Amino acid sequence: NEVQRLSELYNFGIDPEALVKNLPIGMQQRVEIIKTLYRKAEIIILDEATAVLTPSEARELYGIVKKLAKEGKSIIVITHKLEEVMEMADRIIVLRDGKYIGSTLKKDTNVKELATMMVGREVLFNFKERTNSIGEVRMQVEGLTVFNKFAIKKLDNISFSLHAGEILGVAGVDGNGQLELSEALTGMMDFQKGKITINGKVKEKFSTMESYNNNVSHIPQDRQATGLIMERSIAENLVLSDYRKIPFSQKGLMQKKAVREHGKKMIDEYTIKAANEGVLVKELSGGNKQKVILAREIARRPDILIAVQPTRGLDIGATEFVRQKLLDERNRGVGVLLISTELEEILQISDRIAVIFKGEFMGILDKNCTDIGEIGMLMAGVKNAHHEGE
Repeated sequence: NEVQRLSELYNFGIDPEALVKNLPIGMQQRVEIIKTLYRKAEIIILDEATAVLTPSEARELYGIVKKLAKEGKSIIVITHKLEEVMEMADRIIVLRDGKYIGSTLKKDTNVKELATMMVGREVLFNFKERTNSIGEVRMQVEGLTVFNKFAIKKLDNISFSLHAGEILGVAGVDGNGQLELSEALTGMMDFQKGKITINGKVKEKFSTMESYNNNVSHIPQDRQATGLIMERSIAENLVLSDYRKIPFSQKGLMQKKAVREHGKKMIDEYTIKAANEGVLVKELSGGNKQKVILAREIARRPDILIAVQPTRGLDIGATEFVRQKLLDERNRGVGVLLISTELEEILQISDRIAVIFKGEFMGILDKNCTDIGEIGMLMAGVKNAHHEGE
């Protein structure tokens, strides 16, 4: 049939009789492309097409896109990943803050030049060197197992330690238990087996408030649903985790002047683009919303910082800012757990890298003793003999 013919023509390797729910994410992406080809589409739009793909699946997609272009299809690729642009595009258009900045042919540009166009200034990604050594264990996780409300296992016997003064990156394709891991570690979700030790205190069950009281800060995956209150001001959102404490509260009453002053200080320190601290958070751009969360969680001076997808959807300038702040916290002696599907981000700022697949840690690697190929294999569920473990 036609689906079989298209699969063979483009080397998709898809069984037309297979159930889509049983296919790996990379294959599901190919099914989407076959659907457009089956409808004889001449224009194909790919929007962040590699966000849930492993490195090898992404490379396969690049090849498919190039083959389609050679056959006369018009393809628009929307992405914030510059390496993808340079890999797939013939012509590049840059947008910034919803405005057209310029266009260029790929052969006439490079990553550095594109980054400058995207941000309006040079982006160096030359982060400050480490100023500290790795210290004592801040968080110890042993045999962590989590089932969701449908009794489906989402985390399977996860164990690791997080030290003061290190960034432990958790790499993996989206949807492999990263959200459940972050919520179990911050009291947002109960875990059924295992124990978590925070600064020497053993926890087999705890609330979000207990997590904060144990000096754990959390940058959640969904900044709008769980990170901020959209209908409240920047100043109010900046004290959400500590509004009961002095100086923001006195004898049970909110001290509005102290909240406003703190808001002004954080807006200045974190270069949050807003007219003043009274602006409602819903009116901010994604990058500035993320800066509000970052400012709130770091201002608490935590011992442990759990950051989930901290740069997702941000432009390259805001991404640079957020990554530097995470490194600053590491250098201050904080134990940072960075959960990200951006492999480039994990490789750039992590000290050690744990790879998660279907709720299980496939290995914990020293960043200096691994490469993108090994991490990609683990992300796809292929175990490798070369890993540190714990």
